[in-house]
Amino acid sequence: MLRAMSSRVPVRITRGVGSPRTLATANPLPATFLRGGTSKGIFLRRADLPEDVAEWSSIFQGIMGSPDPVHRRQLNGMGGGVSSLSKICVVGPPSTPERASEADVEYTFVQVGIEDGELDLSGNCGNLSSMIGVFALDEGLCLSRDVDDQSGLATVRSFNTNTNKIIDTTFPVTWSEGKQVADLNLPEVEMAGVPGKASRIVLQFVNPGGARTGRLLPTSKPVDVLDFFDPESGAPSQIRASLVDATNPTVFIASHDLARALGLGDQELTAKHYTTPSVEAVLERIRQAGAERMSLVPSAKAQPKVAVLSEPPVDNKGDADIIIHAYSMGVLHKAVPMTVGLCLGVAAGVEDTLAHAIVSRVRARTGVTGSGDFMVRIRHPGGVVDVGAEFAQDGTLLNAQVLRTGRRLMKGVVWW
Repeated sequence: MLRAMSSRVPVRITRGVGSPRTLATANPLPATFLRGGTSKGIFLRRADLPEDVAEWSSIFQGIMGSPDPVHRRQLNGMGGGVSSLSKICVVGPPSTPERASEADVEYTFVQVGIEDGELDLSGNCGNLSSMIGVFALDEGLCLSRDVDDQSGLATVRSFNTNTNKIIDTTFPVTWSEGKQVADLNLPEVEMAGVPGKASRIVLQFVNPGGARTGRLLPTSKPVDVLDFFDPESGAPSQIRASLVDATNPTVFIASHDLARALGLGDQELTAKHYTTPSVEAVLERIRQAGAERMSLVPSAKAQPKVAVLSEPPVDNKGDADIIIHAYSMGVLHKAVPMTVGLCLGVAAGVEDTLAHAIVSRVRARTGVTGSGDFMVRIRHPGGVVDVGAEFAQDGTLLNAQVLRTGRRLMKGVVWW
C-alpha cells in the first residue's frame, strides 16, 4: 500500500512557563518559486506556517536543504548553494489595523544559512522584494492600491517586518476572470546577469534611511576609522569606512584602503584578490568592526553587508559612476545584493562619504551627470545597474528606487 504523499507533521511549540502545545503544519506546504532580480526564492503564505516564528527553523531548513557544512550545495532542498538562492519570503495580509491603513500586504524575508542552517531575519532582500506584489495578487492576498488604466500599471504597497519599512512595487497587469494578474513577459527591460528582456518592475523603498539602526548614518559621520585585527598575524590595523543604513546597513570601504591594509601598498586589487580566502577573512573582520560601531550584532552574517568601492578606469566614458564588489554571507556576490546597490545609490548622494567622493571625482573627470538627478550607475561583477535616491532640500532621504524584472518559475507544494 502506497503511503500518502501529503501528511500533517506536528510542530512542538513551547511558550515560556506552562505546558507545550502542538500545532499541525502541512508537509508538503503550498509554495511558489519565483525569480526576483538576480535572486530566486520560495514564497509562502503566512497562514500556512506556525504562528511562532521560532518554530520556522526545521521547516525552512528542510525546504532549502540546510545545513550542508561539507558540500555547500543544498542538494536535499530547493537551495542552490549560494546566498542569492537560499531565501524565503513569508507573505500575508497586514497583521494590525495600523499596518492595514498604510500597506496592502506585509512580508518577512528569511536568509537561510547554507552551512549552518541558521535563519537570519535581520535584514531584507531587495531583489525578492520586487516580487512581493506579484505574489500577493496571484494569491489573492490583496488588490493593488493604484491602477493606471492608460498605462496598465498597478502598484502594491508592502510592509517589510525585518526593517519596518514601506516598499512600493509597480508593474504591468492584465485582467483575467475579474482578477488582476501581473504581466511579467513584456520585452521591456534587460537586467545584468539575467538573459532576455522582461516586464519592468519599479521597486521603490519609501523613507529607507535607518532600516536597522534608525539613522541613515548610524555614527552621524560620513567616514569612520575602524580598528580590527589581522586574522592571520593578529596585528592591529585600521581602515576608513562609510557606515550607511539605507534599505539595509552596509560597511563601505575603498579598494585602495583595503590594498594598504592587506600590505599591498598602491597595488590595484584584481578579481583574484576579491575571492582569496585571506582577503575574505580580512573583510569579515572589517564587517564585524563596522557592525559593532553601528551597534549591530557582529556574529549576524547577513547584516551588515560589506562592500569594496573603486573608481572606473580613465577610459570609462560614462559607462559607470562607481565600481562595487559586495559580499553576502562571507562570499563575493556574483552581481550586487540589491539592498546594497540601493544603499550605495543613497550613499553617493550623502556628502563626504567614500561613495560620494568617488562619484564626484568620476563625474568631474568625464563630464557625465547621469541619467537623472538622483540616478547612479553602478558596475558590479555581473554588469551595470542604475539606482536612484531622492532627497528633500534639507537633505532628508525620501526614497530609493531601482528597476527589476521577475519570473514565475513554479507553483505547487514543497516538502520539508
